[in-house]
Amino acid sequence: MLKAKDIMTRDVITVKPTTTIEEMARIFIEKKVSGAPVVDDNGDVIGIVTENDLISQNKRLHIPTVVRLFDAFIMLESPSRIEKEIKKMAAVTVSDICVRDVITVTEDTTVEDIATIMSEKKVHLIPVVEGKKVRGIIGKMDIIKGMVK
Repeated sequence: MLKAKDIMTRDVITVKPTTTIEEMARIFIEKKVSGAPVVDDNGDVIGIVTENDLISQNKRLHIPTVVRLFDAFIMLESPSRIEKEIKKMAAVTVSDICVRDVITVTEDTTVEDIATIMSEKKVHLIPVVEGKKVRGIIGKMDIIKGMVK
């Protein structure tokens, strides 16, 4: 049975939280990657940033629906969600747009389990870690290549 260590990309491009959005976009283009783990000064994974995060920064701001009930105005959406959207749109560094709740796997995780995680969690890039250190990364194409082997 194939495991993460059999299909992962070992030469992982990482970025720091202080990396600018512009620098990150250049890295994605030059290195032809769709995302990168965000690591702190110790090399520990603290987030992940993908093309989707960059694209969502440029989307239109959704103005929430407001209902007037008597003399009160009631917002039908969470103010914190709107605040998060505004923060992402105004982002300057990777820290502002990265996902902090990173789904990771170990080198011994089976490809079947990784495919299930990708499908169920709707993620397309998963860091392979040992503790909090990045050892590799698995994208959709790595899964497909593993199927062909």
